[in-house]
Amino acid sequence: MPAQRAAGESAAASATPSEARVAADAAPAGSAPQIQLIPAAEHGALDAAEEAVDLLLDSGREPSDVLLLTSGEQHPWAVHELSFGADAYWAQHDAGEDVFYADAAAFERAAARPVVVLALNGGTADTAERALQAARSKAAALLIVCGDPQRINALTANG
Repeated sequence: MPAQRAAGESAAASATPSEARVAADAAPAGSAPQIQLIPAAEHGALDAAEEAVDLLLDSGREPSDVLLLTSGEQHPWAVHELSFGADAYWAQHDAGEDVFYADAAAFERAAARPVVVLALNGGTADTAERALQAARSKAAALLIVCGDPQRINALTANG
């Protein structure tokens, strides 16, 4: 199934992560990020987001360039790291050396990164809309949104 995008989005929005990396690297400073939509059922959005991160890393993107946000259940890495305490978890974020996984509700504390991957893996419509806004605000060059195409299109039409 091809990626769906809202009217007015560029062709780069349906590119593969490696193709989108080229577009993201060429994005002028201060411009809105390219948006790529990856269709996935709500229960599969996190898996799709993980695959997108893997493809980005395989294509040469630095781990420190990537932030993965979730709108529903936290990524298992975040759950594990938070078990050691919030200070240790955020210290890893602040070190900026690897992919960082966070709940979109924590977006205010997360720093912007060149690439943000958003898994729309649950939450209310309001939560999903806030997550998308947070992801857009944190993505410097590329935003990859994984989730139900109808939900994504409804959210992007509102934003």
